[in-house]
Amino acid sequence: MTQEDDWDRDLLLDPAWEKQQRKTFTAWCNSHLRKAGTQIENIEEDFRNGLKLMLLLEVISGERLPKPDKGKMRFHKIANVNKALDFICSKGVKLVSIGAEEIVDGNGKMTLGMIWTIILRFAIQDISVEETSAKEGLLLWCQRKTAPYRNVNVQNFHISWKDGLALCALIHRHRPDLIDYSKLRKDDPIGNLNTAFEVAEKFLDIPKMLDAEDIVNTPKPDEKAIMTYVSCFYHAFAGAEQAETAANRICKVLAVNQENEKLMEEYEKLASELLEWIRRTIPWLENRVAEQTMRAMQQKLEDFRDYRRIHKPPRVQEKCQLEINFNTLQTKLRLSNRPAFMPSEGKMVSDIANAWKGLEGVEKGYEEWLLTEIRRLERLDHLAEKFKQKCSMHESWTGGKEELLSQKDYESASLMEIRALMRKHEAFESDLAAHQDRVEQIAAIAQELNELDYHDAATVNARCQGICDQWDNLGTLTQKRRDSLERVEKLWETIDQLYLEFAKRAAPFNNWMDGAMEDLQDMFIVHSIEEIQSLITAHDQFKATLPEADKERMATMGIHNEILKIAQTYGIKLSGINPYTNLSPQDISTKWDTVKHLVPLRDQMLQEEVARQQANERLRRQFAAQANIIGPWIQTKMEEIGHVSVDIAGSLEEQMNSLKQYEHNIINYKSNMDKLEGDHQLSQESLIFDNKHTNYTMEHVRVGWEQLLTTIARTINEVENQILTRDAKGISQEQLNEFRASFNHFDRKRNGMMDPDDFRACLISMGYDLVSGEVEFARIMTLVDPNNTGVVTFQAFIDFMTRETAETDTAEQVMASFKILASDKNYITMDELRRELPPEQAEYCISRMTRYIGADGPSGALDYISFSSALYGESDL
Repeated sequence: MTQEDDWDRDLLLDPAWEKQQRKTFTAWCNSHLRKAGTQIENIEEDFRNGLKLMLLLEVISGERLPKPDKGKMRFHKIANVNKALDFICSKGVKLVSIGAEEIVDGNGKMTLGMIWTIILRFAIQDISVEETSAKEGLLLWCQRKTAPYRNVNVQNFHISWKDGLALCALIHRHRPDLIDYSKLRKDDPIGNLNTAFEVAEKFLDIPKMLDAEDIVNTPKPDEKAIMTYVSCFYHAFAGAEQAETAANRICKVLAVNQENEKLMEEYEKLASELLEWIRRTIPWLENRVAEQTMRAMQQKLEDFRDYRRIHKPPRVQEKCQLEINFNTLQTKLRLSNRPAFMPSEGKMVSDIANAWKGLEGVEKGYEEWLLTEIRRLERLDHLAEKFKQKCSMHESWTGGKEELLSQKDYESASLMEIRALMRKHEAFESDLAAHQDRVEQIAAIAQELNELDYHDAATVNARCQGICDQWDNLGTLTQKRRDSLERVEKLWETIDQLYLEFAKRAAPFNNWMDGAMEDLQDMFIVHSIEEIQSLITAHDQFKATLPEADKERMATMGIHNEILKIAQTYGIKLSGINPYTNLSPQDISTKWDTVKHLVPLRDQMLQEEVARQQANERLRRQFAAQANIIGPWIQTKMEEIGHVSVDIAGSLEEQMNSLKQYEHNIINYKSNMDKLEGDHQLSQESLIFDNKHTNYTMEHVRVGWEQLLTTIARTINEVENQILTRDAKGISQEQLNEFRASFNHFDRKRNGMMDPDDFRACLISMGYDLVSGEVEFARIMTLVDPNNTGVVTFQAFIDFMTRETAETDTAEQVMASFKILASDKNYITMDELRRELPPEQAEYCISRMTRYIGADGPSGALDYISFSSALYGESDL
């Protein structure tokens, strides 16, 4: 700053301006000299010897000047003035055409120019407002402070101040209790000016430096005089400005802290509710008490479907939202230079993830158990029905056999009758041996029912035991009867060969028909078209044997016809009863008709089962068609979202818009998932448990869908946090793109993470000296990987780079702000907090500050130092 830049000597040619300057500069000098117990009367005369000039510079600078010369000779005065001028030059002021001789000679123009230079250097030059300083800074300060006031428009330091309203507005802005601005009138400039002068002198310790009449009656008041006077107001109110700035800083810090505490409370509440739901749900899914009926197990399966469709989806959303809230909170804490949030024990995101993983494991096991139990009950129902059918047929066959074997009819029979009884008994033994296989089948079915834990196993066991006991008794009785017949057989030798031949041929044929009827009425269960086709093939093979069986029937009936022919030929009167068998030709014919009737019925049953299996096959193909589309679609979207998250071609907002569009498309695709769920439900209702047409199960698709929803939500949250970081730290899009490009270059696996070696190489490429700085690199790793996972995510990389390049509030800054409010004391009172801060922030501080324990504090004093440290998680400074 040079003297020529701010002082035009020609202006002093105007007597009015010279008068204003002389008065203003004299008052300004006296406002400082009275601090040293002196003053001046005539600005030209009183500075001639240089003593008061040196004293003035010492007062306004706070520094000591060289010791003045005591003599009264001219050269003593010149020496003193030169000491003052040298001091001014040492402060960076260039004096032009102002020498000690002019001041000593009492040159008024030079003296006023010198005083103006001093005012500029010590009262105006250091004023700084929003990157402007000196005159421009003072003018901007006046404009800011008077902007809300009517009839005030400060554009300069001359005519803008003539009506006095600007000065009154400055006073009212800082001390509204001193002036009632609403009563001032623009048409009373002298009254306004005098009001400002009097109030400033009485209450603000600003001496009267101007005359109201001189300002009003001068077309253009002296700019230097006005600037000098107005600068006194700036310095008078600077302390209040500083306190206001400190209060605003504290309010900002406290507001951030309150918002973060609210987010922490919301996280704790949501985490507790989700963990409680998991805790209540797992015991239900771990309950493996099987029901005894298919209906009851079907109801369990329906309850499980309701849990999957209705109860679980909202919890999936809550879990995703919980992770988003946690990441957002941690980002805000990092941006505000606060310590990371550590949830309560057992409520970390990892704890919730582990609990959720346990829930899904139990859930999968429960579903598998349900399906296994349903298959078991289906098998049990089939076996129980088959057991009853075979038991009924066996009991029907054995009915009366014990009484028959216990008869002693041979004791009164003839020889022919004895032989007939013998042959009849042999046929019975043959029949008994043929039924051995059925008894073994009944025992095998009963054993399988026991192994499958059939609910009515006691009844089955009792019936099976009864049949086995009866069978053993039949064997014993049969052997006893044979022994008896063989004993008397030697006594009787007549036998009717034809009846015997009929019995021998009729018995096996009858057994064959019994077996055929049993097979034709046998229950079956299949799960595929191949299995039913196998049954149809076996049935077709059976039908192919019918012509041969009919020949056997005709041959057997031919024997009977031969008996009738012989009897008719030789006139033998027959009793009509074959002594060797209970089977009659009518029995053979009736059973044969029954077999022929059962064959088409069996055909119908098999065709109905074919239709059912074809319907099941259509369901399989319908589900597979959807699953083979949805599964790859989900995988494609996962890959596309991954590409968007690492793409640096566009801005973060463009990435966000792209991700929002993906989210919209995913939500719209939900209808396809619902349709697939419907097809899956139809398949389960039809007891379809396998599908060879697709590798995708409903569980795979469902897990992929949930992962897709979580991935898009987490990716959007990461981009939001990057935007938040960029805006909070003032980072440009180009810087973010540079960070992304560097990260992508060293992300060799392209999985969104770098290992420590790649991260070291990335830092070195960006200018960090880490070749031998293992300690520094270890410190950086604790910042980007606090959990020692062994990888560095992009979000952690961005946080580190922004932390290295941006400034944030610190505990020391907050502590310094409190110290201003406390007037440099080491404590602060409740009244000072309530006076300087808004009510909410003041009460927040009072409720959290500890009592000041120093001996210099009054009762109730608060410790703002430990409070400031606690805000940033630091120990007391």
